[in-house]
Amino acid sequence: MSVQLKQNNNTVKLNSGASIHQIGLGTWKSTNGSEGYDSVIAALKAGYRHIDTAAIYRNEDQVGKAIRDSGVPREEIFVTTKLWGTQQQQPEKALEQSLQRLGLDYVDLYLMHWPVPLNPGSLTDEEIITIPTLPNGKRDVLSKPTWDFVKTWELMQKLPKEKARAIGVSNFSINNLKELMASPGFKITPAVNQVELHPRLPQDELVQWCLKHDIQMEAYSPLGSTDAPILSEQLILDIAKKLNVSPAQVVISWHCQRGYIVLPKSVTPTRIEANLKTFTLPKDDFNAILNLSKDKGELRVCNPDWSPFVPFV
Repeated sequence: MSVQLKQNNNTVKLNSGASIHQIGLGTWKSTNGSEGYDSVIAALKAGYRHIDTAAIYRNEDQVGKAIRDSGVPREEIFVTTKLWGTQQQQPEKALEQSLQRLGLDYVDLYLMHWPVPLNPGSLTDEEIITIPTLPNGKRDVLSKPTWDFVKTWELMQKLPKEKARAIGVSNFSINNLKELMASPGFKITPAVNQVELHPRLPQDELVQWCLKHDIQMEAYSPLGSTDAPILSEQLILDIAKKLNVSPAQVVISWHCQRGYIVLPKSVTPTRIEANLKTFTLPKDDFNAILNLSKDKGELRVCNPDWSPFVPFV
């Protein structure tokens, strides 16, 4: 049995009115040598028109140069970058610095990377994109009443639209979103919530809640992050073999079939190209993957210690 793979050019509508390609290139950890540059060049050549980066990825310069060198018109490419925690009190300055590193006039989407403000202390502009720590080794997290993500969002709502065409969040739970949206200064509903999503962490409740409130979901680490552990799951291997496709195509197609945005990351041109080809999973296979977390337990790969703040509750 085999299925028909097609290049996925599907787009999703954001509450800002913009359209975003359902499959984008993730660039987290694409930092060795020219990996960031090379992967974006390969992606744009393969037909991607959605690139995701962040200040803390430390590859905005490579991503921006690749976009400029690709020959693809800027207006055809949807670019996302993210506000790091040490700059939550100055998002406009942080956005300007990201644009300078990218070498672009605007980004299509600007996300609060975590609902966790970090203490910038006496960090200089050159040092600011870092994870400050306390003498005991814990992360130096700011807490209420000093600062919180609600205050950050109030400032992000004021960012110039010509420089950040839409704003959103990342790593937000339902409770975090409820707190944000119930705050007195709340005016703009986040365009997206980018979170870890994969068959061992399907986050059904969060997905449904966000879609109900007109917030698009974006899946980072859709294959399970480093070493792509989801691709080693026997169920995924069996379905891939049966349908004569790659395990990655099975998982990416499953994400797309759930109706949200997916950000597979690779630095290998052949895989980047293959990841853009999807198909419709038979219902039984789709449901079997959906139940994988119930059968084997949930697996959260990206779960840093932000204590005293606990993001995923």
